[in-house]
Amino acid sequence: MKIFAFAASLRRESINHELLERVADFARTRDVEFDLARFSEFDMPLYNQDIQDEQGFPAGAEELKRRVLECDAMLIASPEYNFSMPGTLKNAVDWLSRFRPVPLRGKHLLLLSASRSLVGGNRGLWQTRVPFEALGTHVYPDMFSLAAAHKAWGEDGKLEDAALQERLEALVTSFIKFAGR
Repeated sequence: MKIFAFAASLRRESINHELLERVADFARTRDVEFDLARFSEFDMPLYNQDIQDEQGFPAGAEELKRRVLECDAMLIASPEYNFSMPGTLKNAVDWLSRFRPVPLRGKHLLLLSASRSLVGGNRGLWQTRVPFEALGTHVYPDMFSLAAAHKAWGEDGKLEDAALQERLEALVTSFIKFAGR
């Protein structure tokens, strides 16, 4: 199985990207090929039908589409912006929705978030589900939010809260089984 993942953050030191790096380490122990990208690899302008009509799809949207089509499942770790998803992620989804067929249709997706706050980005994940589900993506029912992420990791690369680490590993394992069906 091949999983494509990215953090919906443009920050070089993104705590959401760090979360995915840790998940990738774990997933690879489950015989999963893991394609971990930086969201900045998919640079694209704000969606505009005129741009699409006059210039076609931007290179960043084409690359994102290619990576989505090559995978069996996806993981997205998204920060929460104003109780919702980042505008850059919504813009990327809008560009993907214009391809025919829509590359997200039928893909399996697990949503995660990491935040310095005590909420962990959970409110934004609920908003993030909507456009993916509308495009026919099978969004996994459970999600994972890591609160106080900037101080959650131990020296061994695992969450210091053993119960939370166990929950994350169980969720990823369950998602892999779900996506493999």
